[in-house]
Amino acid sequence: MNTPRDASLEAALAHIFAAEGETRASWFALTGGERLFTAGQPADTLYLVRSGRLGVFRQKEDNPEPQFLGVIRPGEPAGEMSLIAGTPHTATAVALRDSEILALPREAFLDAARAHPDVMVELASLMVRRSRETSQRAADPSVFGFVSARERPIREFVERVRDQIGHLGFTARVIDSSALNSAAEWLSLIEQTHDFVLYCAEQDETAWAGLCARQVDRLFVVGDLDGPARMPPVQRSGSLEEHQLTDLILLRRAAGPPVRDTARWLKAVDPARWFHVREGLVDDEARIARTLTATCVGLVLSGGGARAYAHLGAIAALREAGVPFDFVGGSSMGAVIGAGVALGWDQQELEDRIRKAFVDQSPLTDIAFPIIAMTHGRKVNQLLIEAYGDVDIADLPLPFFCGSSNLTANSYVVHRRGMLRQALRASISLPGVLPPAVIDGQVLVDGAVLRNLPADVMRGWQPGPVVAVDVSRTHTVDPSVLENPKTWWRWILSGDWRQGPPIVSILMRSATITSAADLAESRAATDLLVMPELGGVEIRDWKAFEPAVKAGWAAATAALADLKGPVSHLRLRRAKKALSVGRSGTASETASGSVHPPASGKRPKAAPKAPKQKRPASRRKAPSDTV
Repeated sequence: MNTPRDASLEAALAHIFAAEGETRASWFALTGGERLFTAGQPADTLYLVRSGRLGVFRQKEDNPEPQFLGVIRPGEPAGEMSLIAGTPHTATAVALRDSEILALPREAFLDAARAHPDVMVELASLMVRRSRETSQRAADPSVFGFVSARERPIREFVERVRDQIGHLGFTARVIDSSALNSAAEWLSLIEQTHDFVLYCAEQDETAWAGLCARQVDRLFVVGDLDGPARMPPVQRSGSLEEHQLTDLILLRRAAGPPVRDTARWLKAVDPARWFHVREGLVDDEARIARTLTATCVGLVLSGGGARAYAHLGAIAALREAGVPFDFVGGSSMGAVIGAGVALGWDQQELEDRIRKAFVDQSPLTDIAFPIIAMTHGRKVNQLLIEAYGDVDIADLPLPFFCGSSNLTANSYVVHRRGMLRQALRASISLPGVLPPAVIDGQVLVDGAVLRNLPADVMRGWQPGPVVAVDVSRTHTVDPSVLENPKTWWRWILSGDWRQGPPIVSILMRSATITSAADLAESRAATDLLVMPELGGVEIRDWKAFEPAVKAGWAAATAALADLKGPVSHLRLRRAKKALSVGRSGTASETASGSVHPPASGKRPKAAPKAPKQKRPASRRKAPSDTV
């Protein structure tokens, strides 16, 4: 959602960059994909974006994928936080397209700030807002490119996505190849007066497709699932591809067979994300619209042994409330249940399959002499084969990931490709309870060991609200069982052997304990956190299906009752509220909870003028507004 510019900030920056007699500011151009600065470099310059856009990224040590923080648009400064703090840059800024930048050395900035104290006040206000925007993702991309990799036109599909964006309460514009000769100023005006802009290039429009790739914040390659797998003849710089800004949409017939062989498209395009869309089906096209508008919902389910049955109740309550699931992820048993959601199982099928796999057939009954683990793991392997077959993660109807812990590399592994049941087997391999999974020579154990609630992974994967269900915070190891354990023969005669010996509870609980710091980080990445009360459900009590499901439903229902609007708009409401800090007026929300998008149709105030420098060659004249 585009955010209105702050006129007082622009005026303050104008004092610095365009004040009469100021000669220390310089102008230069960045090509799309070129870096303005890199994390760790000294912050000795204040930058101002004159035209184009910058993307800001941060790399976390424990996550190999870059975290997208937001977009810096024309008229906005870059690098001001580290400059004022006197610290190295904490993030990397990359030109999303060809951009013009003004630069002012730190000493010149400090001199100007002393002469104009209002500059520091406005920049301080900006830094507060940006800090909140980073956590709320208020500065998400708003200009997207759709480039065809199929014979049939994609224009109608893109227009239907635009219509779905309109149904969500935003303004959107489709721009096609008739704008190839348009002036950059006209294209910029379209972006300023619409919440979202969708560039559309057909397969034979090579020149226009190349321009789209350089003009947009994020690129979508659109192909036919059953057609030839190929990357359109467009190039984005290595820096942009390094930050994973190209996605894939695979269209197929609404009544066609199940998805197969997505892997060949992934090999050809190597996208950051991919989406399966049944062409003409409103639900699927609405999911793409939600992804573009940051109203998509990411569901994250924690590990927790038998207590994970509560996820089923929480999912039922969310579905009853009309909450869409657009991305799904989890660890351990949360991943097993989440995979069913990603497969498109309805509530009845989801509950029936989990009941059959884990209630009717206790998964830990193949007790082994504990050389590697307490069980052989063959029972679990068979249950996963029966439930999930030979499905590839890439073929799932919904984007899905599960996590495991790599003992070989001492790292967290995010599984988004490969055989689903093998990834799930790794994700549930609790150390000491199940033998580790070995994939490509790497020893993998339960994802809960390093990240039981991978909400931060979901946060970096998609821009919308994150709904997390955490069943790991309840104490479930019975002290009396450990103080007075049953003898072996009483344990066998009672039937408790079907749950595994009491040591299984200790191992499972130890593997799913989350530190206070990890818990705080996970919670910070969520927008709606559901925490069922499961004090009466033991972590290895695989027969406690009904009470756990009931607890999950009650907790999710209570969490939803506290909301003032739809879950899909949670982040937008909070971002709007954050942006209201330091500005006149407050964020408006109707009684029904819908958020009012920013007013469109008014041309924003121009950015401060640059000092006189040699400028790029002028562009061609803009056409009338009829694209």
